[in-house]
Amino acid sequence: MKHTPMKHTKTMLAATVLAVLATNLSAQTIGPGGESATPSAQVTVPDDMVAQVRAKGLSAAFLWHAQADFTVAVTQGATDEFSRLGIEVVAETNAEFDAGKQRSDLETVMAKQPDIILSLPLDPVTSAAAFAEARDSGVSITFLSNVPNGYEHGRDYAAIVTDDLFQMGKQAADALAAAMGETGTVGWIYHDAEFYVTNQRDNAFKTTIKNDYHNMSIVAEQGIADPARAEDIANAMLLQNPDLGGIYVTWAGPAEGVLAALRANGNKTTKLVTLDLSEPIALDMVRGGNVVAIIGDEAYELSRAMAASAVLHLMKQDVPPFIVAPALTVTADTVIEGWKRSLNVDAPASLSAN
Repeated sequence: MKHTPMKHTKTMLAATVLAVLATNLSAQTIGPGGESATPSAQVTVPDDMVAQVRAKGLSAAFLWHAQADFTVAVTQGATDEFSRLGIEVVAETNAEFDAGKQRSDLETVMAKQPDIILSLPLDPVTSAAAFAEARDSGVSITFLSNVPNGYEHGRDYAAIVTDDLFQMGKQAADALAAAMGETGTVGWIYHDAEFYVTNQRDNAFKTTIKNDYHNMSIVAEQGIADPARAEDIANAMLLQNPDLGGIYVTWAGPAEGVLAALRANGNKTTKLVTLDLSEPIALDMVRGGNVVAIIGDEAYELSRAMAASAVLHLMKQDVPPFIVAPALTVTADTVIEGWKRSLNVDAPASLSAN
Protein backbone atom coordinates (compact mmCIF):
# COMPACT_ATOMS: atom_id res chain seq x y z
CA MET A 1 0.00 0.00 0.00
CA LYS A 2 1.40 3.33 -1.02
CA HIS A 3 0.52 5.33 2.08
CA THR A 4 4.17 6.09 2.75
CA PRO A 5 4.83 6.67 6.46
CA MET A 6 6.07 10.08 7.58
CA LYS A 7 7.00 11.52 10.95
CA HIS A 8 3.70 13.34 11.50
CA THR A 9 1.73 10.23 10.62
CA LYS A 10 2.62 8.36 13.81
CA THR A 11 -0.39 6.84 15.54
CA MET A 12 -0.73 6.91 19.30
CA LEU A 13 -2.41 3.51 19.06
CA ALA A 14 0.72 1.76 17.80
CA ALA A 15 1.68 0.66 21.31
CA THR A 16 -1.57 -1.30 21.56
CA VAL A 17 -0.86 -3.09 18.31
CA LEU A 18 2.74 -3.89 19.21
CA ALA A 19 1.65 -5.27 22.57
CA VAL A 20 -0.83 -7.59 20.88
CA LEU A 21 1.80 -8.72 18.38
CA ALA A 22 4.23 -9.42 21.18
CA THR A 23 1.79 -11.82 22.82
CA ASN A 24 0.25 -13.31 19.69
CA LEU A 25 2.98 -14.58 17.42
CA SER A 26 0.55 -16.84 15.56
CA ALA A 27 -0.53 -13.61 14.38
CA GLN A 28 -2.92 -12.09 12.04
CA THR A 29 -3.59 -8.53 11.05
CA ILE A 30 -5.27 -6.50 13.76
CA GLY A 31 -6.80 -3.04 13.71
CA PRO A 32 -5.36 0.07 15.38
CA GLY A 33 -7.46 -0.65 18.46
CA GLY A 34 -6.83 -4.41 18.44
CA GLU A 35 -9.85 -5.25 16.23
CA SER A 36 -10.03 -8.64 14.51
CA ALA A 37 -9.88 -8.59 10.72
CA THR A 38 -12.68 -9.42 8.28
CA PRO A 39 -11.68 -10.30 4.68
CA SER A 40 -12.82 -7.67 2.18
CA ALA A 41 -14.60 -10.30 0.07
CA GLN A 42 -17.15 -10.66 2.86
CA VAL A 43 -18.17 -7.00 2.66
CA THR A 44 -20.51 -6.48 -0.28
CA VAL A 45 -23.68 -4.62 -1.14
CA PRO A 46 -25.98 -7.41 -2.37
CA ASP A 47 -27.73 -7.15 -5.71
CA ASP A 48 -31.14 -7.08 -4.07
CA MET A 49 -30.21 -3.86 -2.25
CA VAL A 50 -28.97 -1.96 -5.29
CA ALA A 51 -32.35 -0.49 -6.25
CA GLN A 52 -32.89 0.78 -2.69
CA VAL A 53 -29.50 2.48 -2.70
CA ARG A 54 -30.05 4.02 -6.12
CA ALA A 55 -33.39 5.43 -5.03
CA LYS A 56 -31.69 7.50 -2.33
CA GLY A 57 -29.73 9.63 -4.82
CA LEU A 58 -26.56 9.53 -2.70
CA SER A 59 -23.28 11.37 -3.24
CA ALA A 60 -19.72 10.63 -2.12
CA ALA A 61 -16.35 12.34 -1.78
CA PHE A 62 -12.74 11.13 -1.66
CA LEU A 63 -10.30 12.92 0.65
CA TRP A 64 -6.98 11.29 -0.14
CA HIS A 65 -3.63 11.77 1.54
CA ALA A 66 -1.50 11.92 -1.62
CA GLN A 67 -1.46 11.44 -5.37
CA ALA A 68 0.16 8.16 -6.45
CA ASP A 69 -0.52 4.95 -8.38
CA PHE A 70 -2.07 3.60 -5.19
CA THR A 71 -4.59 6.43 -4.86
CA VAL A 72 -5.43 6.19 -8.55
CA ALA A 73 -6.27 2.52 -7.99
CA VAL A 74 -8.34 3.12 -4.86
CA THR A 75 -10.21 5.94 -6.56
CA GLN A 76 -11.10 3.66 -9.46
CA GLY A 77 -12.19 0.76 -7.26
CA ALA A 78 -14.49 2.94 -5.19
CA THR A 79 -15.76 4.87 -8.22
CA ASP A 80 -16.73 1.65 -9.99
CA GLU A 81 -18.62 0.43 -6.91
CA PHE A 82 -20.37 3.78 -6.52
CA SER A 83 -21.30 3.72 -10.21
CA ARG A 84 -22.91 0.30 -9.74
CA LEU A 85 -24.96 1.78 -6.91
CA GLY A 86 -25.93 5.02 -8.64
CA ILE A 87 -23.85 7.20 -6.30
CA GLU A 88 -22.36 10.43 -7.65
CA VAL A 89 -18.79 11.35 -6.74
CA VAL A 90 -18.86 15.08 -6.06
CA ALA A 91 -15.28 15.74 -4.91
CA GLU A 92 -11.77 14.31 -4.82
CA THR A 93 -8.93 16.02 -2.94
CA ASN A 94 -5.21 15.45 -2.33
CA ALA A 95 -3.85 16.60 1.05
CA GLU A 96 -0.21 16.15 -0.04
CA PHE A 97 0.53 14.49 3.33
CA ASP A 98 -0.40 17.74 5.09
CA ALA A 99 -2.86 17.33 7.98
CA GLY A 100 -3.68 21.05 7.88
CA LYS A 101 -4.54 20.89 4.20
CA GLN A 102 -6.66 17.81 4.83
CA ARG A 103 -8.73 19.77 7.33
CA SER A 104 -9.15 22.59 4.80
CA ASP A 105 -10.13 20.03 2.15
CA LEU A 106 -12.78 18.66 4.49
CA GLU A 107 -14.30 22.09 5.00
CA THR A 108 -14.46 22.60 1.24
CA VAL A 109 -15.96 19.18 0.60
CA MET A 110 -18.61 19.52 3.30
CA ALA A 111 -20.06 22.49 1.38
CA LYS A 112 -21.08 19.90 -1.23
CA GLN A 113 -23.00 17.94 1.41
CA PRO A 114 -21.80 14.43 0.56
CA ASP A 115 -23.52 11.44 2.14
CA ILE A 116 -20.31 9.39 2.13
CA ILE A 117 -16.63 10.21 2.66
CA LEU A 118 -13.68 7.87 2.08
CA SER A 119 -10.38 9.06 3.50
CA LEU A 120 -7.05 8.26 5.16
CA PRO A 121 -6.82 10.48 8.27
CA LEU A 122 -3.26 11.76 8.25
CA ASP A 123 -2.86 12.42 11.96
CA PRO A 124 -5.03 10.72 14.60
CA VAL A 125 -5.01 13.76 16.88
CA THR A 126 -5.76 16.60 14.47
CA SER A 127 -8.06 14.38 12.38
CA ALA A 128 -10.39 13.94 15.36
CA ALA A 129 -11.38 17.60 15.09
CA ALA A 130 -11.09 17.75 11.31
CA PHE A 131 -13.67 15.00 10.69
CA ALA A 132 -16.02 16.14 13.47
CA GLU A 133 -18.32 18.19 11.20
CA ALA A 134 -18.75 15.29 8.79
CA ARG A 135 -19.34 12.84 11.62
CA ASP A 136 -21.83 15.12 13.38
CA SER A 137 -23.68 15.74 10.10
CA GLY A 138 -24.37 12.02 9.73
CA VAL A 139 -21.93 11.42 6.88
CA SER A 140 -21.03 7.74 6.51
CA ILE A 141 -17.23 7.70 6.78
CA THR A 142 -14.91 4.81 5.99
CA PHE A 143 -11.27 5.29 6.91
CA LEU A 144 -8.23 3.88 5.15
CA SER A 145 -5.65 2.31 7.51
CA ASN A 146 -6.05 4.73 10.41
CA VAL A 147 -8.71 6.26 12.66
CA PRO A 148 -8.97 9.58 14.52
CA ASN A 149 -8.42 9.41 18.26
CA GLY A 150 -11.57 8.81 20.29
CA TYR A 151 -13.71 7.70 17.35
CA GLU A 152 -15.94 4.67 17.94
CA HIS A 153 -16.96 2.15 15.32
CA GLY A 154 -20.62 2.34 14.38
CA ARG A 155 -21.16 5.65 16.13
CA ASP A 156 -18.53 7.77 14.38
CA TYR A 157 -17.48 5.79 11.31
CA ALA A 158 -18.48 2.81 9.21
CA ALA A 159 -15.21 0.85 9.13
CA ILE A 160 -11.45 0.90 8.80
CA VAL A 161 -10.14 -0.83 5.67
CA THR A 162 -6.51 -1.68 5.03
CA ASP A 163 -4.19 -4.37 3.68
CA ASP A 164 -3.74 -7.78 5.24
CA LEU A 165 -0.63 -6.45 6.95
CA PHE A 166 0.49 -9.63 8.66
CA GLN A 167 0.20 -11.55 5.40
CA MET A 168 2.30 -8.93 3.61
CA GLY A 169 5.15 -9.45 6.08
CA LYS A 170 4.71 -13.21 6.09
CA GLN A 171 4.70 -13.43 2.31
CA ALA A 172 7.89 -11.34 2.21
CA ALA A 173 9.53 -13.85 4.56
CA ASP A 174 8.26 -16.80 2.53
CA ALA A 175 9.51 -15.29 -0.74
CA LEU A 176 12.96 -14.50 0.66
CA ALA A 177 13.22 -17.95 2.22
CA ALA A 178 12.35 -19.60 -1.09
CA ALA A 179 15.00 -17.56 -2.91
CA MET A 180 17.62 -18.47 -0.26
CA GLY A 181 16.80 -22.18 -0.20
CA GLU A 182 15.44 -21.71 3.36
CA THR A 183 18.92 -21.29 4.78
CA GLY A 184 21.33 -18.46 5.56
CA THR A 185 21.63 -15.10 7.27
CA VAL A 186 19.25 -12.17 6.93
CA GLY A 187 19.34 -8.42 7.49
CA TRP A 188 16.15 -6.77 8.74
CA ILE A 189 15.66 -3.06 7.99
CA TYR A 190 12.47 -2.00 9.73
CA HIS A 191 10.54 1.26 10.07
CA ASP A 192 11.82 3.03 13.17
CA ALA A 193 8.61 4.87 14.07
CA GLU A 194 5.27 4.15 15.70
CA PHE A 195 3.14 3.53 12.63
CA TYR A 196 0.88 0.55 12.97
CA VAL A 197 0.82 -0.35 9.25
CA THR A 198 4.59 -0.75 8.87
CA ASN A 199 5.04 -2.05 12.43
CA GLN A 200 2.74 -5.00 11.71
CA ARG A 201 4.30 -5.79 8.36
CA ASP A 202 7.86 -5.59 9.69
CA ASN A 203 7.17 -7.70 12.77
CA ALA A 204 5.28 -10.30 10.72
CA PHE A 205 8.40 -10.80 8.59
CA LYS A 206 10.57 -11.24 11.67
CA THR A 207 8.07 -13.56 13.35
CA THR A 208 7.79 -15.76 10.27
CA ILE A 209 11.54 -16.15 9.85
CA LYS A 210 11.89 -17.00 13.53
CA ASN A 211 8.99 -19.46 13.70
CA ASP A 212 8.97 -21.08 10.26
CA TYR A 213 12.56 -21.10 8.98
CA HIS A 214 14.87 -22.65 11.55
CA ASN A 215 17.88 -22.73 9.22
CA MET A 216 17.66 -18.99 8.67
CA SER A 217 18.63 -16.31 11.18
CA ILE A 218 18.32 -12.54 11.37
CA VAL A 219 21.88 -11.46 12.21
CA ALA A 220 21.59 -7.75 11.51
CA GLU A 221 18.79 -5.35 12.50
CA GLN A 222 18.54 -1.64 11.80
CA GLY A 223 15.65 0.77 12.05
CA ILE A 224 15.11 3.51 9.51
CA ALA A 225 13.03 6.68 9.82
CA ASP A 226 14.50 8.67 6.91
CA PRO A 227 14.50 6.76 3.59
CA ALA A 228 17.46 8.90 2.45
CA ARG A 229 19.65 7.03 4.95
CA ALA A 230 18.92 3.60 3.46
CA GLU A 231 22.08 3.38 1.36
CA ASP A 232 24.32 4.26 4.32
CA ILE A 233 22.53 1.77 6.56
CA ALA A 234 22.92 -0.98 3.98
CA ASN A 235 26.60 -0.19 3.47
CA ALA A 236 27.23 -0.52 7.21
CA MET A 237 25.21 -3.74 7.40
CA LEU A 238 27.12 -5.27 4.50
CA LEU A 239 30.48 -4.19 5.94
CA GLN A 240 29.74 -6.01 9.17
CA ASN A 241 28.09 -8.99 7.44
CA PRO A 242 29.78 -9.45 4.02
CA ASP A 243 28.17 -12.87 3.51
CA LEU A 244 24.62 -11.72 4.21
CA GLY A 245 22.24 -13.97 2.31
CA GLY A 246 19.21 -11.71 2.20
CA ILE A 247 17.80 -8.35 3.27
CA TYR A 248 14.25 -7.30 4.09
CA VAL A 249 13.43 -3.60 3.67
CA THR A 250 10.30 -2.08 5.19
CA TRP A 251 8.99 -0.48 1.95
CA ALA A 252 10.09 0.21 -1.60
CA GLY A 253 11.43 3.77 -1.12
CA PRO A 254 14.31 2.83 1.19
CA ALA A 255 14.71 -0.45 -0.71
CA GLU A 256 15.93 1.61 -3.66
CA GLY A 257 18.73 2.92 -1.45
CA VAL A 258 19.61 -0.59 -0.28
CA LEU A 259 19.71 -1.75 -3.89
CA ALA A 260 22.08 1.12 -4.73
CA ALA A 261 24.39 -0.03 -1.91
CA LEU A 262 24.38 -3.61 -3.18
CA ARG A 263 25.29 -2.41 -6.65
CA ALA A 264 28.01 -0.09 -5.36
CA ASN A 265 29.54 -3.03 -3.50
CA GLY A 266 29.40 -5.23 -6.58
CA ASN A 267 27.13 -7.56 -4.62
CA LYS A 268 25.08 -9.77 -6.92
CA THR A 269 24.31 -12.53 -4.43
CA THR A 270 22.43 -10.97 -1.50
CA LYS A 271 18.70 -11.37 -2.08
CA LEU A 272 16.36 -8.43 -1.48
CA VAL A 273 12.66 -8.37 -0.69
CA THR A 274 10.43 -5.38 0.04
CA LEU A 275 6.83 -4.20 0.11
CA ASP A 276 4.76 -1.91 -2.15
CA LEU A 277 5.16 -1.80 -5.92
CA SER A 278 7.94 0.34 -7.38
CA GLU A 279 9.10 0.49 -10.98
CA PRO A 280 12.86 0.74 -10.18
CA ILE A 281 12.65 -2.21 -7.76
CA ALA A 282 10.55 -4.25 -10.19
CA LEU A 283 12.96 -3.48 -13.03
CA ASP A 284 15.86 -4.93 -11.06
CA MET A 285 13.74 -7.99 -10.33
CA VAL A 286 12.79 -8.72 -13.94
CA ARG A 287 16.43 -8.24 -15.00
CA GLY A 288 17.56 -10.95 -12.59
CA GLY A 289 19.15 -8.61 -10.04
CA ASN A 290 19.12 -8.77 -6.26
CA VAL A 291 15.36 -8.26 -5.87
CA VAL A 292 13.51 -11.57 -5.66
CA ALA A 293 9.98 -10.41 -4.82
CA ILE A 294 7.81 -7.40 -4.04
CA ILE A 295 4.78 -7.82 -1.80
CA GLY A 296 1.87 -5.62 -2.79
CA ASP A 297 -1.78 -5.20 -1.98
CA GLU A 298 -5.00 -5.36 -3.94
CA ALA A 299 -5.66 -1.63 -3.88
CA TYR A 300 -8.64 -1.79 -6.24
CA GLU A 301 -10.35 -4.43 -4.08
CA LEU A 302 -9.50 -2.48 -0.93
CA SER A 303 -11.37 0.59 -2.13
CA ARG A 304 -14.33 -1.43 -3.40
CA ALA A 305 -14.69 -2.65 0.18
CA MET A 306 -14.35 0.92 1.47
CA ALA A 307 -17.22 2.04 -0.73
CA ALA A 308 -19.36 -0.98 0.14
CA SER A 309 -18.82 -0.56 3.90
CA ALA A 310 -19.84 3.10 3.82
CA VAL A 311 -23.00 2.29 1.85
CA LEU A 312 -23.95 -0.61 4.13
CA HIS A 313 -23.51 1.64 7.17
CA LEU A 314 -25.75 4.26 5.59
CA MET A 315 -28.35 1.55 4.93
CA LYS A 316 -28.31 0.60 8.64
CA GLN A 317 -26.64 -2.75 7.98
CA ASP A 318 -24.05 -4.32 10.28
CA VAL A 319 -20.50 -3.58 9.13
CA PRO A 320 -17.41 -5.19 10.68
CA PRO A 321 -15.07 -2.65 12.27
CA PHE A 322 -11.85 -3.70 10.56
CA ILE A 323 -11.63 -5.02 7.00
CA VAL A 324 -8.54 -6.23 5.12
CA ALA A 325 -7.81 -6.70 1.42
CA PRO A 326 -5.54 -9.55 0.25
CA ALA A 327 -1.76 -9.37 0.04
CA LEU A 328 -0.06 -10.22 -3.23
CA THR A 329 3.41 -11.63 -3.93
CA VAL A 330 4.84 -10.26 -7.19
CA THR A 331 7.84 -11.97 -8.79
CA ALA A 332 9.66 -11.59 -12.10
CA ASP A 333 7.34 -14.24 -13.59
CA THR A 334 4.14 -12.58 -12.36
CA VAL A 335 4.96 -8.87 -12.49
CA ILE A 336 2.69 -8.02 -15.43
CA GLU A 337 -0.44 -9.68 -14.06
CA GLY A 338 0.48 -8.74 -10.47
CA TRP A 339 0.71 -5.05 -11.35
CA LYS A 340 -2.70 -5.20 -12.99
CA ARG A 341 -4.26 -7.12 -10.11
CA SER A 342 -2.86 -4.74 -7.51
CA LEU A 343 -3.33 -1.35 -9.14
CA ASN A 344 -5.83 -2.13 -11.92
CA VAL A 345 -3.48 -0.53 -14.49
CA ASP A 346 -1.03 -2.02 -16.95
CA ALA A 347 2.52 -2.52 -15.75
CA PRO A 348 5.06 0.12 -16.88
CA ALA A 349 6.35 -0.48 -20.40
CA SER A 350 9.88 -0.89 -19.04
CA LEU A 351 8.84 -4.10 -17.29
CA SER A 352 7.18 -5.54 -20.36
CA ALA A 353 10.32 -4.99 -22.43
CA ASN A 354 12.48 -7.21 -20.21
